Amino acid sequence: MEIGMVGLGKMGANMAQRLLKHGHHVVAFDLNEENVRAIAKQGVVGVDSLEDLISKLTSPRHVWVMVPSGKPTTSVIQSLALLLSPGDTIIDGGNSNYKDTMNWAAQLRPQNLHIVDVGTSGGVWGLAEGYSMMIGGDDEVVERLTPIFESLAPASDKGWGHVGPSGAGHFVKMVHNGIEYGLMQAYAEGFEIMKAKSDLDLDLYQIAEIWRFGSVVRSWLLDLTADALKEDPELQHIRGYVPDSGEGRWTVAEAIDLDVPAPVITLALMARFVSRQEDSFSAKLLAALRNQFGGHAVIRE
Repeated sequence: MEIGMVGLGKMGANMAQRLLKHGHHVVAFDLNEENVRAIAKQGVVGVDSLEDLISKLTSPRHVWVMVPSGKPTTSVIQSLALLLSPGDTIIDGGNSNYKDTMNWAAQLRPQNLHIVDVGTSGGVWGLAEGYSMMIGGDDEVVERLTPIFESLAPASDKGWGHVGPSGAGHFVKMVHNGIEYGLMQAYAEGFEIMKAKSDLDLDLYQIAEIWRFGSVVRSWLLDLTADALKEDPELQHIRGYVPDSGEGRWTVAEAIDLDVPAPVITLALMARFVSRQEDSFSAKLLAALRNQFGGHAVIRE
């Protein structure tokens, strides 16, 4: 099956290679010419413009967009909408806000252009292990793209599914990432408690390895925790600054709009914000208040 790929970052390049290995014809473009040259060495057809990419695909065309969410994705979709023909499909595999996806579907429908949103999980391991894909879009279009999804998934019948109309794939992936925030935070707090119990001299890597097998808290995230602790038991070479790419915020906002209590995900997001503060004003104010009402000592700078 033919597919165009726009965006050859690590994940996009890996997806292009996996599709190629499963017998698909892949035409790829990226603003970074070096990325295009690198993927061309793998057998993918590299091009130097969106126009060239479209010209090398036969109708109905399928173009997978794998660029950062927000303005980059908007720019690519706007450009493709001017180049594609009725019946063609844009596949957004990034972490776009589901509301943006729904808006795009409505805007493209009068041109008889389709958009399929694919919430994609798997990271850098996807090339070898396959990707988990949560797919939104029209039934007929998703059915036509089935060979692509079967090739990218861990197995043809596992790890992917059509979850609903346009926007549904990105919505489910948004919640997936919110859950991920909570799981990661729980592991982080648990291991910090064990590290703080210094008199027991616990080997955190050993404990992670024990939990990986048979434990009710075993998971892929725990596997990655063990890998990180094996490489650097004290995590001395990592700064405790944790960014977020937006999905956790959107999940919390949706929970508020839907009147659904989500304290774990919300607090996990707040913990990421705390990690970015080198000197917390709120902590200073707490110390000052304790001094004011109780005469408790404060540490002066």
